[in-house]
Amino acid sequence: MTKERLKTLKKQMSPYETSNTKKSILQLINTFIPFFALWYLAYLSLNVSYLLTVFISIFAAGFLIRIFIIFHDCCHNSFFKNRKANKIIGTISGIMTIFPYSAWAHDHSVHHATSSNLDKRGTGDIWLLTVNEYVAAPFFTKLAYRIYRNPLVMFGIGPIYTFLIKNRFNRKNAKMNERMNTYITNISIVALYTAMCFLVGWEAFLLVQGPIFLISGAAGIWLFYVQHTFEDSYFEADKDWEYVSAAVEGSSFYKLPKVLQWLTGNIGYHHVHHLSPRVPNYQLEAAHESSEPLQNVPTITLKTSLQSLKFRLWDEDKKVFVGYRAIKEKIAENKNKNKLTVSPK
Repeated sequence: MTKERLKTLKKQMSPYETSNTKKSILQLINTFIPFFALWYLAYLSLNVSYLLTVFISIFAAGFLIRIFIIFHDCCHNSFFKNRKANKIIGTISGIMTIFPYSAWAHDHSVHHATSSNLDKRGTGDIWLLTVNEYVAAPFFTKLAYRIYRNPLVMFGIGPIYTFLIKNRFNRKNAKMNERMNTYITNISIVALYTAMCFLVGWEAFLLVQGPIFLISGAAGIWLFYVQHTFEDSYFEADKDWEYVSAAVEGSSFYKLPKVLQWLTGNIGYHHVHHLSPRVPNYQLEAAHESSEPLQNVPTITLKTSLQSLKFRLWDEDKKVFVGYRAIKEKIAENKNKNKLTVSPK
């Protein structure tokens, strides 16, 4: 697409950038109430079978993901028109999902401003190295990277570290309002969890909340991962990087079954979201359907998205994601170049 066409796409999103208070309130009702109901059912099922508890927890985890999408929209000030309302609901939903509202809103805004920019990686994104960077990296950096990108670590240990540990601390240069919001969130989480332990018992609480947390956490990181990790994605150095191109070409359209699309708050329309973060989640599908070019962006399904598990590095020359096998090819290529530069005796 030409730059003019890309700019036109951005303008086409304007009609969908306004929140609807009735739809937002309805979403609060049809998300929070089912979550609490399923949590209670999971608790009652402990007297029947723990397998049943885990089964119910899967559905509860789906609604917790939906709560996170509400939190996510509030961070963009797109869920309500009123900024204070967004902060209040965002903070409450942040306590539910153990994310500090103000701190995450900052990091996520940086992510949107720098997504797919090779020179501005490191805030609000998943650790990514290019093939050249990996080849040149010292042994322990390579080892750490391989451990980090291992699916068991990324989707298993990842949620535990990110949600329980990393989210509890403020960034170095955070302003006082941001720091206070994190402190309030942390205190509220401790108070909520303590109250629940007294109410149902700490063992019952862990048996119910544990699987909900792990399932929703793994699924959340998977969604974030797959929305930017697909073969023909977009990554450029800062001098060639362009916001709209990064949004449309560097964010996938994750075409999910309708039930999963609803539970994940339409976040599969990630290309639309990155193109215009002010579009609330319940408007993303309509915005997508309104534009033919947006319907022709890179599309992945549940089946094809599994291929992203083999993607480890970004190849700057071929401009595609590749696996570790590409490292051998790059090393062999460098050796051949070195031979050619050596003068014959």
